[in-house]
Amino acid sequence: MKKLLFISFAFMVLFACNQAEKSDRTSAEKGAIFMAGFDTPFGAPPFDKITVDDYVPAFEAGMEQQAAEIDSIVNNPEPPTFGNTVLALDNSGAVLSRVSAVFFGLEGTDTNEEMQKIKAEMSPRLTAHSDNINLNEKLFERIKTLYDNASSLNLTPEQFRLLEVRYKDFVRSGIMLEGADKEKLREINKKLSALTIQFNDNVLKETNNFKLVVDNEKDLKGLPQSVISAAAEAANTADEEGKWVFTLQKPSWIPFLQYADNRNLREKLYKAMYMRANNDNEFDNKALINEIVNLRLERSNLLGFESFAHYALEDRMAKNKENVYKLLNDVWEYALPQAKKEAAELQAIIDREGGDFKLASWDWWYYTEKLRQEKYALNEEELRPYFKMENVREGVFMVANKLWGLNFKKLDNIPVYHPEVEVYEVLDADGSHISLFYTDYFPRASKRAGAWMSSFRKQTTKDGEDIRPVIYNVGNFTRPLADTPSLLSLDDVETLFHEFGHALHGMLSKVTYDGLSGTSVARDFVELPSQIMEHWAFKPEVLKMYAKHYETGEVISDVLIEKIEAVGKFNMGFTTAEFVAAALLDMDYHTQTSQQTYDVNAFEEASMKKIGLIDEIIPRYKSTYYSHIFSSPEGYASGYYSYLWSEVLDADAFQAFAEKGIFDQETAGLFREYVLSKGNTEDPMILYKKFRGAEPNPVYLLKNRGFID
Repeated sequence: MKKLLFISFAFMVLFACNQAEKSDRTSAEKGAIFMAGFDTPFGAPPFDKITVDDYVPAFEAGMEQQAAEIDSIVNNPEPPTFGNTVLALDNSGAVLSRVSAVFFGLEGTDTNEEMQKIKAEMSPRLTAHSDNINLNEKLFERIKTLYDNASSLNLTPEQFRLLEVRYKDFVRSGIMLEGADKEKLREINKKLSALTIQFNDNVLKETNNFKLVVDNEKDLKGLPQSVISAAAEAANTADEEGKWVFTLQKPSWIPFLQYADNRNLREKLYKAMYMRANNDNEFDNKALINEIVNLRLERSNLLGFESFAHYALEDRMAKNKENVYKLLNDVWEYALPQAKKEAAELQAIIDREGGDFKLASWDWWYYTEKLRQEKYALNEEELRPYFKMENVREGVFMVANKLWGLNFKKLDNIPVYHPEVEVYEVLDADGSHISLFYTDYFPRASKRAGAWMSSFRKQTTKDGEDIRPVIYNVGNFTRPLADTPSLLSLDDVETLFHEFGHALHGMLSKVTYDGLSGTSVARDFVELPSQIMEHWAFKPEVLKMYAKHYETGEVISDVLIEKIEAVGKFNMGFTTAEFVAAALLDMDYHTQTSQQTYDVNAFEEASMKKIGLIDEIIPRYKSTYYSHIFSSPEGYASGYYSYLWSEVLDADAFQAFAEKGIFDQETAGLFREYVLSKGNTEDPMILYKKFRGAEPNPVYLLKNRGFID
């Protein structure tokens, strides 16, 4: 950690010097860095030259440029063609795309007050700018003319797909509305933009504001030394020297709930986690949820849909709410009985130990850990030394190499936005450049919770040149300590593999048009590449490749591998129940067909009571910190089910590998050709059937979760 602190300090000094040099720039120079493609190796963002002063001017210039490009399209006296209309629209807004990718990437990973103010200022303006394009009647007329006459245009399948996507985007954005309704739609879009930003900011502030300070060493009983050491370092950072601090960052609260013997403190920390933004203070999100849900319904009604779910699901694989509810309820029928059985096993441990209390949600992790050790003689802490973060990352690189011949070359000459970020050049089997890949894996106050993938530049083809992407993965894994590297839990390992799957989807994209590139696919298809990668994480032959003890270099033993395999379906009732409960809560909000005043806590309680969720389990995300569905105008709203829908796909897809060998080259080649490289160039089910030869069989999802043999 001392070395890391030194690097951070040096980085800050260098950053401060750069800022001082840049502060002398004229207003005309601010934002100029975004005006042309970055003159850097591989098109990497020049983070060492970009300052917060660049963003607003670049956003404004980008919007102005794109507005002029749209004017040029609609005022073109020539009849509409694919090139002068659809392609011109797809190519428009290059400056805006560059600044948006960098700004919103950093606002999620390394934000500050100034960035948040810029986001609050620019988001409504960006929404209005987007509406100016999506509600431009002359532009739509050109698109509609082409769409109505598509059969006579001799378009390639990819060109027709882009035309079709653009046409539907216009319709779904409200182009068919008349004057007053269009203005109402614009107002709703602006409000949703502002409200969802506020929701996300409140969650971040509530997460950062809470600290459980332990000043009595006896209250640490049961915690592994690594967890205690991390809490001591957190205390030093928080000016609580000599004490121990636990936070609402997942690497802090999860192990505390797993191991801390002090039940009262477990309850205090867990309640602080699930009461975020639900405390009747300035960061409370209940009123925002009311406005967001009602505005989404109002917007959907304006567009001719009965509910937001009807609107959102129309262009996804599920198509309608009935199919979503069927999937969720079918799985629930297996999950709930299993969760009840698990709860009974945990209660039995409490009773056997003489505990005079009923199992509560803050007890689940603690007694599950005891049950794991009792059943499998496996303490997760004995596994962590084999999962050094760098080794796990190398493991996923090796899997990609064995499947597709990819190689990863670490680069030290590419500017980064934070000293903890690392950059790799991704090379194809023939040595050609595929992508840049950034990894940013540790929590900090300036980063939102969770893990995700995105891009600083998407893959596309322009003027015959294949523009390769710039991709990044973000995580919030356990930080290195002064004398210990970052050691991951099994859940962390799975998450790293998952996000890398998303990264592959962006990296290996090979399409012509930006609007169809990479992960620009249906919400309930986008999780297929990520979730299928999880299947490789704990396969014995893969573990032997990367799971090495960080001190001795010893490869993980067969005994430990057998234990990992044995616990693979352990606690699956809980895991499935908390997920499905959250997915059903999302659907219950967004299938409402009338405006109403929500008592958020009562609504959530009724939703859970309806499905019979037991008191010992809460939904994975309670409403007030449910960022998946409330922190962007649409996001995963009516879409959290997508992970389960995609699991039907990924479980079936991995079966193709299991039948022929997990590194079978023919199967890997088909998956790359029809899933990873195709973006949104065809209907996702058509692409899946081209890979697999048939639609997915849901039986493999149930088998993977241990619900059937």
